[in-house]
Amino acid sequence: MLRRLVERREGLRLAGAVAAGTSAEFCTVALTATAAWLIARAGQHPPLSALALAIVGVRAFALFRGVLRYVERLVGHDAALRVLAGLRVRVYEALRRSADPAEETSPGTPRDADAVQRMVADVESVQDLLLRCLLPASVAWLTGLAAIAVTAVLLPAAGAVLAVGVVLAGAGSPALAALAARADARRAAEARADLAVHALDLERGAADLAAFGATGRFTARAEAAAGRLARLERRAGAVEAAVAALGTAVQGATVLAVLWTARRSGADGVLVTVLTLTALASVDAVLPVAEAARRLSEVRPAALRVLDLLRAGGRPRPRRVFVPAPVLRPALDLRGVRVSYVRDGGGSAPALDGVDLRVPAGHKLAVVGASGAGKSTLIGVLTGEVRAAEGVVLLGDAPLDAYDPRDVRATVRGLTQDAHVFNASIRANVALARPDATDAEAADAARRAGLLGWIETLPEGWDTLAGDARSSGGQRQRLLLARALLADPPILVLDEPTEGLDLATADRLITDLLTDRRTVVLVTHRLAPLAAADEIVVLDRGRIVQRGTHRALTEVPGPYQDLWAAESRPGTVPAIPRE
Repeated sequence: MLRRLVERREGLRLAGAVAAGTSAEFCTVALTATAAWLIARAGQHPPLSALALAIVGVRAFALFRGVLRYVERLVGHDAALRVLAGLRVRVYEALRRSADPAEETSPGTPRDADAVQRMVADVESVQDLLLRCLLPASVAWLTGLAAIAVTAVLLPAAGAVLAVGVVLAGAGSPALAALAARADARRAAEARADLAVHALDLERGAADLAAFGATGRFTARAEAAAGRLARLERRAGAVEAAVAALGTAVQGATVLAVLWTARRSGADGVLVTVLTLTALASVDAVLPVAEAARRLSEVRPAALRVLDLLRAGGRPRPRRVFVPAPVLRPALDLRGVRVSYVRDGGGSAPALDGVDLRVPAGHKLAVVGASGAGKSTLIGVLTGEVRAAEGVVLLGDAPLDAYDPRDVRATVRGLTQDAHVFNASIRANVALARPDATDAEAADAARRAGLLGWIETLPEGWDTLAGDARSSGGQRQRLLLARALLADPPILVLDEPTEGLDLATADRLITDLLTDRRTVVLVTHRLAPLAAADEIVVLDRGRIVQRGTHRALTEVPGPYQDLWAAESRPGTVPAIPRE
């Protein structure tokens, strides 16, 4: 795994950091052993010359320990940051390559915006893999092995005992830590992901939740997820403390065993002191392996996901979703509405330029036009999401902004291009519009949206989580359309509700919507089913350039007739691209 994540040059830097860290840790062990010898030997009152070398050694080991520790941190962090920089470039290249339609991606490649955000966090976790797992574990084991070798030279029996203690502290205790942390780490990761999803629902779906009065319910779900994560983290802390206590117990037992072995072997008092304190420092040097093992169990899945992405060369693609729009009275009236947007290079361009449009109660209005014609801006103005710089938008007899926004959201509701599918069951996602709706009402809305058959094929039916349903873009849109239909607003505003659907299904849905009893404003690129519309308006550069019924517009020269001719031609695709 490390060979794929770390390039050769950075690997050499990491090796240098390990060498510096091992030298620093060995200086700590040597300092302890030398100081022990100096104190024990000084108690025998030898000549000062016999202690001079030990005195110099204590000072040298103390100085070099600090310097080498600094070098380890400096080189280690420099190497880790270089690895991260190179890894970000490689991940970016993998994402860029998969943006080319000619590139093939692995079936397991993540494909949504949440996955992209997760991948950013996964790349950052590689830093912990290097600095909190690889380096301390390598340094600890190299130091422990060096201490065992030195002890074995001084007294082989004590070296064997110390080897057992080092293995228990450096392998047994970490294995238990990893085993205990693995299940908890997985559950904690799931809890963090769950909390992140709930937080995302609250943030991105705030308008929908407020409109449907569901903010309290979703806040409670987020609080419950936070509580679960807190309980798991407290448990992880208890496990960590237990493993630390076990390591300390192993350290104490090893020291006593070395002391007993040295005395039984007939070693003099000075050697017994040196061996005992060397054992204490040596086992202490390998205790960090337990924490490294616990941390490894947390970051390993993230590192594996990065490796999978690099192997697949896949790009998480943003998911197109659609959201219910705002609400109020049955009649809408636009008078001289003008909306302008600031261009990138400065100046402004009109998105809507003096639009006059009346949508009476029960009217079925279709809006068509090329990309950039102002269709989405018109939808935003009708729903109150976009404010007109000039002109007025009337809802009933009063300006739209004179009403409480919650009332507007209750009357003018629809399906727009920034909708949010919540991490909840299919039933909860549909019933968000009306939590008190009966199963029959929800099923009727799903049937009208062409979703009911798909729901019945899911393993848990209506109770299947939206994230587990592996829905296509068309199915997600129909889910959102079912939510909008279940809300039963007086005015239903729809922005390309059939994108991603086959033409026959799209035409059937549009025809059904245009024969509905409510007021409907529909933006679409499909012209065939618009014969059921009361009126069609054609937008071009923010102006209404044609208006009338489908039959009337197809009989007069103009952009609508041209588009209809293109759509009617066998084997052609409608020429109106999406905004």
